[in-house]
Amino acid sequence: MTRVTRSLLLAALAFGRAPVSLASCDIPETFAPVSEPQLPDPWTFYNGEPVKTKEDWACRQEEMSKILQQFQLGDLPPPPQSVQASLEGNTVTMTVTTKTNSATARFTIRNTPRAAGSSGGPAVVAVGSYPTIPVPDGLGIIGFDNDACAAQTSAQAYGKGWFYDLHGSDHPAGSLMAWAWCAGRVIDALQQLGPEKTGIDTKRLAVTGCSRNGKGALAVGAFEKRFALTVPVEGGTGGAGSWRISDFLSANGSVIQTARQLVTENTWMSPRFQKYVNNVTTIPADQHFLPALIAPRGLFVIESNIEWLGPDSTTIAMKAGREIYAALGVKSNMGFYLEPSGEHNHCQFPANAGVALGAFYGRFLQPTVDIEVSNSTLELGDWTGDWSPAPKLG
Repeated sequence: MTRVTRSLLLAALAFGRAPVSLASCDIPETFAPVSEPQLPDPWTFYNGEPVKTKEDWACRQEEMSKILQQFQLGDLPPPPQSVQASLEGNTVTMTVTTKTNSATARFTIRNTPRAAGSSGGPAVVAVGSYPTIPVPDGLGIIGFDNDACAAQTSAQAYGKGWFYDLHGSDHPAGSLMAWAWCAGRVIDALQQLGPEKTGIDTKRLAVTGCSRNGKGALAVGAFEKRFALTVPVEGGTGGAGSWRISDFLSANGSVIQTARQLVTENTWMSPRFQKYVNNVTTIPADQHFLPALIAPRGLFVIESNIEWLGPDSTTIAMKAGREIYAALGVKSNMGFYLEPSGEHNHCQFPANAGVALGAFYGRFLQPTVDIEVSNSTLELGDWTGDWSPAPKLG
C-alpha cells in the first residue's frame, strides 16, 4: 500500500486541517456490501489490513470517503474550471464554470469581522442562511442558500438547483453532497475577492446548520476540508445519528427517524442509498465516519433529547467519533453536547452549551477543553466490539 508522507500528514495535524494534497493510496474503486451489525471499524481497511500509523490513517480516510460516496451520499465532483466573483453591498455574485456548463449563484455576508482592507477575521457560514447558534461580535456571518444549490422541498425535488445545472439532473450526489460542493465554491469566491474586500480570513471559517441543515453542515465539514470548525446542530439520523442504532431503537419501540423513512421524505441522500435502507447493516460505513473525515479539524456536535432525533443514536455515534479523535491525539478538538436537562424546542440553542461553543470559537485556545454531555443509557462498547478503546497510532 502506498503511504502518504509522514511530514505532510503531521503538518496537517499540527495546524488542525487536512493537507492540500495526498499521495495516491492503494484502495479499491468500489466496495461490496458487508454484514456488520455494529459500527464498522475505522481502524481496519476494507481489505482487512489494520491501520497502524498516521500515514495509514490518511489512506483510510480516503477509503472511508469513497465508501460514503458510493453507498450513501453520492459522488463529490472535482472543483470547477473557474469561479468568478463580485461583491455589491453585502451580496456576492459568483459565476461557476465547469467543462460543460456555467451557473450563477449568490450568497450574503451579513456582517464582516474586520474592516475591509485588513487581513480579515473569522466567519461562520450558515447552511440555510441564518445561524441558530449564537455568533459573538467579531465573527462574520455568511448566509449560504443551500436550497438554491440543491433543492430539498420533497423527495421529488431531486436534481433541481444550480449544482445540478452544472453537473446534470441525474448526477448521483444527494443534496447533502451537493451542498458540500457548493459550499466549496463559496470559499473559492471569498478567496478570489480577498480579505481586502470581504474582511474575511478564509483560513478561519466555521460551518453550521440545524435540523436538515445540521445534517448538511456535518456533510459540508466532512467533504470541504477548508472549514476549520464544523458545528452541526440537531441533525439526528442522517446527521450525527447512526443508521444502525436508529434501526435498533426503532425496532424496540422508539419513535425515531430511520433510513427507511428518511429516503421517502427528501433528497438528502444519493438515490444509490435506497437499496440499503431496509438493511443498513450491509453498508460498510456509518455516521461516525463523518467525524473521521473531519478529524483533526474542529468539530462540536450539538444534539437534542427529542425522541425523533435519536439522542441515544447520536450519543453513541459521536462517542465513537471522539474515540477516533483521541487516537489521533486531539480528542479535545471534537466535542459533543446533548442537553441533559430534557427536551427543548427544536433548534433552540441550549444556553448551557454557550461556554463550550465559545471555547471552540476560540480555535482551541483552551487545549484542556474535553466536552461530552449526554444522558444516554446505551454503552459505547456494545456497538464497537473489539475496536474501542481505539489504538494509539505510531
